[in-house]
Amino acid sequence: MKVLALPAFALALAAAAPAPKAPAGPTLSFPLACQLGRTCAIQHYVDRDPGPGTRDYRCGLQTYEKHNGIDIRLLDMAAQRRGVNVLAAAAGTVTRLRDGEPDISIRAPGAPPVAGRECGNAVVIDHGAGWETQYCHLARGSLKVKQGDKVAVGAPIAHVGLSGATEFPHLHMTVRHAGQIVDPFAPDMRNPTACAAQAGLWTAQAKAQMTYRPGVLLNAGFTDAQITMNDVEDGRLRAPTSASPILIAYGRAIALLPGDSVEMDLRGPDGVSLAHNRAAPLQRWRAQDLSYMGKRRPATGWPPGIYVADYKVWRAGRVVISHRMQIRL
Repeated sequence: MKVLALPAFALALAAAAPAPKAPAGPTLSFPLACQLGRTCAIQHYVDRDPGPGTRDYRCGLQTYEKHNGIDIRLLDMAAQRRGVNVLAAAAGTVTRLRDGEPDISIRAPGAPPVAGRECGNAVVIDHGAGWETQYCHLARGSLKVKQGDKVAVGAPIAHVGLSGATEFPHLHMTVRHAGQIVDPFAPDMRNPTACAAQAGLWTAQAKAQMTYRPGVLLNAGFTDAQITMNDVEDGRLRAPTSASPILIAYGRAIALLPGDSVEMDLRGPDGVSLAHNRAAPLQRWRAQDLSYMGKRRPATGWPPGIYVADYKVWRAGRVVISHRMQIRL
């Protein structure tokens, strides 16, 4: 595929200055072939704070300084390797694209510099009347469109990747009108720090599934060795067996709030707790949080049966996330 350079202004991930109220824009459909809450999750929203602070469209913390779009992430790299389609959010014409950037985390040893190519492999679609959408971090070699193509709403344009300035597989989608950033959840940008309800640009179907959720459990399960965030992200954890020296239960959540407390409990086939912990309340917002606990195999071996682990997030005195997992040894 021919590689075309995108202008730096179209690729930079810094937020533009607030714009006047834009005329009615295109109606946007959900731009990924995944199911929110099951196979993908919203990690970040547009940063609407014009100063050094951060504020999403609900006056929450699910963004970071100068973030100019919406990040929809896959659960792990195993999902990315299987291939997940990025979809055109509205009908239009492909005006710019780039391919050829490697799929590698910017934190990986030997990762190449991405200055000027923060968006990675990308597609920009013009929807007319000054409106465009931009799709970043696409998988190298997966682009299904070329410059000048007319695309229908929902048309596959590429796969989710790990190209550009990213540490996890996700789509970064930016909406612009006349070159200015527009928040698709709250498109009136004249008062960017206001949190009043707005209609947004999403279709009714997309809006129904894009419920604002501070705190989502991405991954949970069992493995047979101590783990790191990178191990969970890679998606190749080994399942325990009756011969495993360690039984580990884990859970990884995103967008936990200050004051949230994670509790985990691991029980054997007889219902007796093998390990239990309730962590101290978080001091700050966590983009992602990995909790795990485990037990070493007894000298007599693992008693046969079903082992159960419960993962809970406590917030303001009540459980807001609860997940039970089990495995037979």
